[in-house]
Amino acid sequence: MHVPDGFIDVPVSAAAGVVAAGAVAVSLKGARRELDERTAPLAGLVAAFIFAVQMLNFPVAAGTSGHLLGGALAAILVGPFTGVLCVSVVLLMQGVLFADGGLTALGVNISDMAIVTTVVAYLAFRGLVKVLPRGRRSVTVASFVAALLSVPAAAVAFTLIYAIGGTTDVSIGKVATAMVGVHILIGIGEAAITALTVGAVIAVRPDLVYGARGLTQRLQLRIGGELVDAPAPAAAPVPVTAARSTRPVWIAGIVASLVLAGFVSFYASADPDGLEKVAHDKGIDKKAEEHATADSPLADYGVEDITDSRLSGGLAGVIGVGVTVVAGTGVFWALRRRRTSDASPAAVPAEPAVPAVPETPASEKA
Repeated sequence: MHVPDGFIDVPVSAAAGVVAAGAVAVSLKGARRELDERTAPLAGLVAAFIFAVQMLNFPVAAGTSGHLLGGALAAILVGPFTGVLCVSVVLLMQGVLFADGGLTALGVNISDMAIVTTVVAYLAFRGLVKVLPRGRRSVTVASFVAALLSVPAAAVAFTLIYAIGGTTDVSIGKVATAMVGVHILIGIGEAAITALTVGAVIAVRPDLVYGARGLTQRLQLRIGGELVDAPAPAAAPVPVTAARSTRPVWIAGIVASLVLAGFVSFYASADPDGLEKVAHDKGIDKKAEEHATADSPLADYGVEDITDSRLSGGLAGVIGVGVTVVAGTGVFWALRRRRTSDASPAAVPAEPAVPAVPETPASEKA
């Protein structure tokens, strides 16, 4: 789904850049409300994990592959605003360092892969958890469906963008049919990866899953043969418990990301992904341009001057995970610190002092 330079004309690319910049600005503000002592350390990890899994193209049809987009996964794990930022960080690292996704098309890619997928997935997820029985299994099911819907939604969004600003004259109906058809298949893979990841995290640390907060099972009583919610207990002092460390989860996540990007990625499908395949078959890649950073030492996910393809690709993946986790963690910690400083007593203006009223002398009272 990474759109290269030359697919979309300059005016529409610029407009998409404005939309993307506005959405990122809103997300920076919204993420300050989502990030806390639990999600802030994990948001950078989520970005790095998405980067790693995106290197694992899986076959979906004859001669076509797909990979994770990650919007649904990020939104459910760390929140929708933070999710937009996670995917945006990944796209920025891929475009600048690995020549994956055009630089002039960065706004298109953020609008399509970060904003559309996150918004569609999170809206679908919240709607499902409201109607499904409260519990961990429902969160996993809702994650699967939300991720499945987000991928063809991104395909539709790209088709609309291409219909407005495409650089070649092709049948939009045929492009839409091909894009949605192949991305429904890719969406099944996206849904499986998202559900498995969310299910794994919620099994060990449900408190770390943003989308699972407030979904505890309410006690029910059987009255007259029917189950009804028990009344809420009277307010009682909440015992203070030590916060559980996120370090074990963070270490496990970063190790998994390094293994996926540095080793498992070598066995990924070499077939073109959904957009590449449709672009070639329908002729919308006729005016594709060479990437501005095509001479980058990490272009095409390989390290320059290393001839062994396994070592080159694995090392590039490890570098990508490292750079992404550092960049993402830096952004999210800065937002977290900004939220903390805004909420500190020093940031709250003091109430104006009320001047004391002098006491009336006893002689005047008389």
